Amino acid sequence: MNGRDAAAVSVLERALHYGDGLFETMACVAGRVRLLELHLERLAAGCERLGIGAPASDTLREELAAVAAGCSRAVIKLLVTRGEAQARGYAVSGAEKPNRITLRFPWPADDGRAAHEGVRLRTAALRLGENPALAGIKHCNRLEQVLARREWNDPGIAESLLYSSGGALVSGTMTNIFLVKEGVLCTPRLDRCGVAGVMRRAVLGLAAQLGITAREERLTQAEVQQAEEMFLTNALIGIHPVRELDGRALARGALTARLQQELPRALGAAPAAPGDRRA
Repeated sequence: MNGRDAAAVSVLERALHYGDGLFETMACVAGRVRLLELHLERLAAGCERLGIGAPASDTLREELAAVAAGCSRAVIKLLVTRGEAQARGYAVSGAEKPNRITLRFPWPADDGRAAHEGVRLRTAALRLGENPALAGIKHCNRLEQVLARREWNDPGIAESLLYSSGGALVSGTMTNIFLVKEGVLCTPRLDRCGVAGVMRRAVLGLAAQLGITAREERLTQAEVQQAEEMFLTNALIGIHPVRELDGRALARGALTARLQQELPRALGAAPAAPGDRRA
């Protein structure tokens, strides 16, 4: 916490009371945080949106490098909160001092099959509220995702698709979603709700480099059901093809396969060899 190896979080921490803060979940590979600059950019944008004093980027780089050092693979979570409340209630006094909390977790078990064979999805009953003031940023209030994740416990289902209260596709509970519609790569617009993932941004950039037409659109459930290809992204998994949605089979198409093949190069890793199942 704040660069110290051990520290306590105050019971007056506003992130605890109100979710008044932001976080980044980052992949640490070979002792380095992957897509670090994109994470820092999103964090700074979120701090500006919420009016939280953003930590200096150099400070964050140093602290994250120390946490990542010596790890072949790990998950690092960074939280930036508004800090300890100076008085009871929602109002901000302006005297709060932001806190930085950094945690390191083991890399989740992964045999590579999800990246190679694809994953199964369901559609959530929960609908996300639309609030442009919070759209795109990764704020600490994740109760909608908590409720959506409680809807299923089948280990064979990897993720659940979320739609907004207005009926538009948004994301998964912990992923962004892409689909191919009439040969065009599409991903939901996130100007009303949802989190704009760093891997989503990296994939859109990669598509532009490869000359693949990509669009951010409002996508209906009918369009999703007619998709030719579909895949999920987040900072940890990279790209996972979707092989089934609500019982409808989908194949890993040529566009998904091409993006998977080229993504390691875009991330600064060695290109995947034919048959390589690493995520």
